[in-house]
Amino acid sequence: MKFSTGDKTTALGNAKEIENLFPLTYGQPIIDMSQTSSSSSSSSSEYKESENKVNTQPLRVGVVLSGGQASGGHNVITGLFDALKELNKDSILIGFTGGPKGIMINRYIELKSDTIDLYRNTGGFDMIQAGRDKIQSVEQMQASLKTVEDNKLNGLVIIGGDDSNTNAAILAEFFQKNGSKCTVVGIPKTIDGDLQNEYIEVSFGFDTAVKTYSEMISNICRDAVSAAKTWHFVKLMGRDASQVTLDCALQTQPNIALIGEEIQQESMLLHDVTSKMVDIIEDRALNGMNYGVALIPEGVIQFIPSMKVLINYLNTTLKEGSKHLEAVEKLDEMSEKIQYVRTLLRDSSPTNLSNFDVLPKDIQAQLLLERDPHGNIQMSQVPIENLFIQICQQKLKQRKKYVESGTKFRGQGHFFGYDGRSCYPSNFDAQYCYSLGRVGTLLIAGNYNGYMARVYNLEYDVTEWKIGAIPITMLLNIEIRHGKPKPVIKKALVNVESGPKFGYFVKRRDDWAYDTMYRYLGPIQFFGPTDLTDIPPFNVLLKKTNDIKWPLQQKKKKSDDDDKQKK
Repeated sequence: MKFSTGDKTTALGNAKEIENLFPLTYGQPIIDMSQTSSSSSSSSSEYKESENKVNTQPLRVGVVLSGGQASGGHNVITGLFDALKELNKDSILIGFTGGPKGIMINRYIELKSDTIDLYRNTGGFDMIQAGRDKIQSVEQMQASLKTVEDNKLNGLVIIGGDDSNTNAAILAEFFQKNGSKCTVVGIPKTIDGDLQNEYIEVSFGFDTAVKTYSEMISNICRDAVSAAKTWHFVKLMGRDASQVTLDCALQTQPNIALIGEEIQQESMLLHDVTSKMVDIIEDRALNGMNYGVALIPEGVIQFIPSMKVLINYLNTTLKEGSKHLEAVEKLDEMSEKIQYVRTLLRDSSPTNLSNFDVLPKDIQAQLLLERDPHGNIQMSQVPIENLFIQICQQKLKQRKKYVESGTKFRGQGHFFGYDGRSCYPSNFDAQYCYSLGRVGTLLIAGNYNGYMARVYNLEYDVTEWKIGAIPITMLLNIEIRHGKPKPVIKKALVNVESGPKFGYFVKRRDDWAYDTMYRYLGPIQFFGPTDLTDIPPFNVLLKKTNDIKWPLQQKKKKSDDDDKQKK
């Protein structure tokens, strides 16, 4: 392999602050990789061949699974292992067990071929298990540095989402600052789909999760049209972005799909959102279709501006270590906890209090429970689907034509979340993850510190994919976390202004709403025609080609057109 480098990079936002925080790893160039026999060294003439060469001496590499599960993680590790052994059979791969805590306390197992072979193309993270601990304090970073030095590691691969890869950037800087030769590499993982950009076309696990949820949604669609008497409200993964909901909608064509980013852009109130939903429910009922399917991202309530203010206030006021959280935890009865918070809200803002009071008691209670590791409300534990069922039911009682028709509303809630995290990976994710693992090995062998592995050109067949890497610092900006400014990778939200995926949805959603046009997908296919088994995510296809047709024939067609012109 040979490496090619582009121009110096800058951070996505707050460039000066990011440069000050990462003086050693900031501004590194984008990397492209190609076989030495290739006629072109990179995807752009602006790239020049790098002086870095692949180190074929025995390497010692550590790997850790950080954060929640996503299908394909085991294939990243198998790709790492295979590439290491191909470079030098004496190379060693160790797996830190139980997530980042394994690095801090030097807890690991050596990964050998008999273990690796058991987990090829399997779901879950059970090979070495994952964890949500963060390496943040100086003491934790020093403990991690001691671990990599004691184990004489040439590289550390962190497989995780936006926060985990931010952690990778911090460790890369810290290791280099302290004279360590250990290269830190990040691998983009999250089923939420909110770690993607111009260079990282999709995070791994997203494709499998969407296809798994979509199969279950299409089963519910079939049930809805069969019984013709129930509305199904399906909550889907996606606390901070509606990417999963949008892709599942494109796959299954439900009657309603709420996109949080659109709600936020239009400054819609909860009343506005539910009124639109009720319009569809009523219209379908009056036209003989008293059933339907609505998809709801778990974090949708945070996109409603007035509710977002309320939730941000609760996250800040009830943050870990705060006197108000301690006071709430000392109260025995939930009614007492709710009343205590109502008093806080009344003193802070009448609007916050009124927004809190409009919520059913069970939703209010969930908003007061333990926060997640990021200090946020655990939206997956909040039954948002039931909130929408209850509000829609109340609004329908005020619709004269609906009431006079004698129609009865039946709502059924569902939550698809953990169901899609540890499945057998789709062929796309299996191939994508294996490729990411191999790229991780090449980055370590090339001594590229603070980079995220990149596999692109994903709209084409796997034989036409390309590989490279981007410096993690170019994805960073400054955000407020736990009340303090922190460098983080900015989450990729649904682009509701000019995104081709959202535009494709908008053109079709009214037809799906007022007619019954469900798609029935069946389970993920692993064997058979490649146009069925290997299709990339719609997310990639629409972003890259503005269509969902696959496989692509552009390259062959262009060649044929050129031949015709010559003739």
